[in-house]
Amino acid sequence: MKKITQLTTMAFMMLFTTAIFAQSVIKGKVMDPDLNAPLPGANVIEKGTSNGTTTDFEGNFTLTTESPSGEIEITYVGFATLVLAFNGDTDFGEINLTVDNSLDEVVLIGTGVIDLAEDRNTPVAVSTIKGKDIQLKISGNAEFTESMKNTPSVYVSNQSGGFGDSRIFLRGFDDTNTAFLLNGQPINSPEDGRMFWSNWAGMADVANAVQVQRGLGSSKLAISSVGGTVNIVSKTTDQRQGGFVRFMGGNDSFVKATVAYNTGTNDKGWAFSFLVDHWQAFRKYSEGTAGQGQNYLFSVGYKPNDKHSFNFLITGAPQWHDQLFSQDLEAYRVYGEKHNRNSGFRDGSRFTERRNYYHKPVANLNWDFDINDKLDLSTVLYASWGRGGGTGGLGRGRVRYNDNDPLAGIDFDQIVENNIATADENGFGNFGDSYIRRSSVNNHNWYGLLSNLNFQANENWSFNIGVDGRLYNGLHFRQVNDLMGLNGFLDNFRTDRPDDYVFTKEFAADPWAALFSFADEANRTQFDYEENINYIGTFGQVEFTTNKFSVFAQGAVSTQSYQRTGRFTGREVDGINGLGKSAKVNKTGYQIKGGAAYRFTPEHSIFANAGRFSRQPFLDNIFTDIRNSNALVQPDIDNEEITGFEGGYRFVGNRLRVNVDVYSTEWGNRFISFGTSLPNDDFGIYRFTNVTQIHNGFEMDFEYRVPEIKFSFRGYASLGNWKYDGTTPYTLQNDDTGDFIESGTINLTGVQIGQAAQTSFGLGFIAQVAEGLSFDMDWNVYTDLYEFVNVEDAIEAALIGEVYQPLRLDPYSLFDAGLTYNFNLSGSKPIIFRVNCFNLLNSSYISQTNNFGSYLGIGRTWNASLRYTF
Repeated sequence: MKKITQLTTMAFMMLFTTAIFAQSVIKGKVMDPDLNAPLPGANVIEKGTSNGTTTDFEGNFTLTTESPSGEIEITYVGFATLVLAFNGDTDFGEINLTVDNSLDEVVLIGTGVIDLAEDRNTPVAVSTIKGKDIQLKISGNAEFTESMKNTPSVYVSNQSGGFGDSRIFLRGFDDTNTAFLLNGQPINSPEDGRMFWSNWAGMADVANAVQVQRGLGSSKLAISSVGGTVNIVSKTTDQRQGGFVRFMGGNDSFVKATVAYNTGTNDKGWAFSFLVDHWQAFRKYSEGTAGQGQNYLFSVGYKPNDKHSFNFLITGAPQWHDQLFSQDLEAYRVYGEKHNRNSGFRDGSRFTERRNYYHKPVANLNWDFDINDKLDLSTVLYASWGRGGGTGGLGRGRVRYNDNDPLAGIDFDQIVENNIATADENGFGNFGDSYIRRSSVNNHNWYGLLSNLNFQANENWSFNIGVDGRLYNGLHFRQVNDLMGLNGFLDNFRTDRPDDYVFTKEFAADPWAALFSFADEANRTQFDYEENINYIGTFGQVEFTTNKFSVFAQGAVSTQSYQRTGRFTGREVDGINGLGKSAKVNKTGYQIKGGAAYRFTPEHSIFANAGRFSRQPFLDNIFTDIRNSNALVQPDIDNEEITGFEGGYRFVGNRLRVNVDVYSTEWGNRFISFGTSLPNDDFGIYRFTNVTQIHNGFEMDFEYRVPEIKFSFRGYASLGNWKYDGTTPYTLQNDDTGDFIESGTINLTGVQIGQAAQTSFGLGFIAQVAEGLSFDMDWNVYTDLYEFVNVEDAIEAALIGEVYQPLRLDPYSLFDAGLTYNFNLSGSKPIIFRVNCFNLLNSSYISQTNNFGSYLGIGRTWNASLRYTF
């Protein structure tokens, strides 16, 4: 018995000793290298187990592992996961994490087709907004465009319209003249270059980074860029396992919920990621601006070996939002700053005449092929299918709460009563007596291929060559959305239908329904046409680099064809009607860019770039009356010619970073069209066919970090001088009748360019005030902001030999503030609480004007969110 007891004791001691020797003690200190500061609350886990710990206030941790060797995994929100191998007791000392939204980290696929400034040694005027900042500050009831507003020469008109109705200007050029790319693929509308930001409402959630390249930029594509290029780098398939859940609330009953998860990469090279959310609010800020939408992203990656990697991604942001357009300032003075003349009440609930609804799924398939150490190929095949449109009134039976005041809201209850009272025995109304809500539908199918071959010949020479092809088909018509109490609406607009043709079918202004439910030809009214735009281009770049010097040359050439097909007889212009296919128009464009840089020391460098673009006109500018006729504008619209020069200085130190840029852009032979009101409620269009703009300016931005007190300070300044130059012919056409009313020539030399602030500057800081608690604030000032050029006043001045000058609007400043608290509940993963307040002092200001009135800026708004990461 004693012997058995001794054997048992020895066996137990052996097991205990084995257990002791099977463990290792791991130590370290987790650091933020940018601030040279510890990261409290970082998660440290023995990989493959649930054994883990978190760092203390000083970033230190001690972990006793279950195995004598293996790997530990360190995670912290906003930083890339770090995996470290150990074998026995190990003290790693200081462990620096890498910010996961640095561009080197976020571009997992498509490295050859996403034109980032870091991919070229010769600098450009560029600013990068990190994904972490976007998701903390913008992912809510703020506009995605506002993520870029603390950037030199960027002006965001966050007008008091609906969700997603903001506009952005870069060096004084609007979004139709700034190229926007999503993972390398162009996303400006091929028809007119416009960006409808409501279609991209989910970008704040799926963007890993946004890089704003002002002016010439580094893009190799022959794209429609005058002001610059904005690269949006989205999330793709995350190689790390985990996810998050977030809940958010804000002013005016704004709510939003988001969930995301990544499987991580399995042993066969597959990985999956998804994100979904839902948001809604009864208004954005002004009356009648309710909105609702969703956002989704699904991505799958596959890497079979070290040579090839594939990624498929589909994302979309279906939404609807009610809209407020520009208004006469008298409307705000009489009815208040939140008044919306498009809106009123129906059956006791808020109802708005103007609603935008759209669903634009975007899909792309990327293939990266590392051919050898010097040669790699990157290709993306992409597609988007847009469905939706915008509502408005149809018929002369609109009733306002004050019939004597066109600025008053709309009395929809009275409209319904009048419709019923004036309808015939069948309950049918007509254009002269009734009023209904119609939808202008804009559907499209867009397919493209972008491929780039990169050759790194040696440490000095690199070469790129690629191809860019796009096919676009757009379909435009109007359909009935709401009969407003009627059983049907008589339409006698089309000449190929009898006068008693009746519409009885309604089509919902809903983004999900719009995917498959829209009017066939028998149920389309007012106009019905489609457009085909085909584009093919090739591009190339060569760069020579030494330790101190770099020089590059870049070129691209493209050809683009346009054709319109009409299904209404339309209006006859110059003997050409709108029925059938138009003549096909072909235009060739090109771009040439070059530059050089010299680095005096690792901290100091200078650069200079120059470029010449010949840009094809937009399709909408080629046809005299795009809705109704196949006739082309005469004389033919030529390419726009853009010449740009820029230079800069860079200083990069341990604590201080400074960028200084100067630029000059001349934009010649520009085509411009403006809408205007005519007598009898008709709508007119002014067209100018040879406008020249000259934009000169100075930009500076800096950032200073004090790691000892965990504080960073940043600022920027933009000084612009933007004016029109020379004389231009013009015409005025009645858009309702097609008649040309007048024509002539006006002198625009010296006229200030409006809509964007020519002078702006800003300051901001972020400070950690306690463990896990940080506070940040931004101050932006805008001045030298001019109203939209009033065409009638400009012509009137020209007739008496004077040059018109637009009104200089009042300058204004805005304060935005935010608070972030990172914490861990007992044994939990990181939790982030965030509060944002925009326009903290509730400043009143005019952000923009057009020919129809003014847009007021948005007053004080806020949101708060709670995010749990797992």
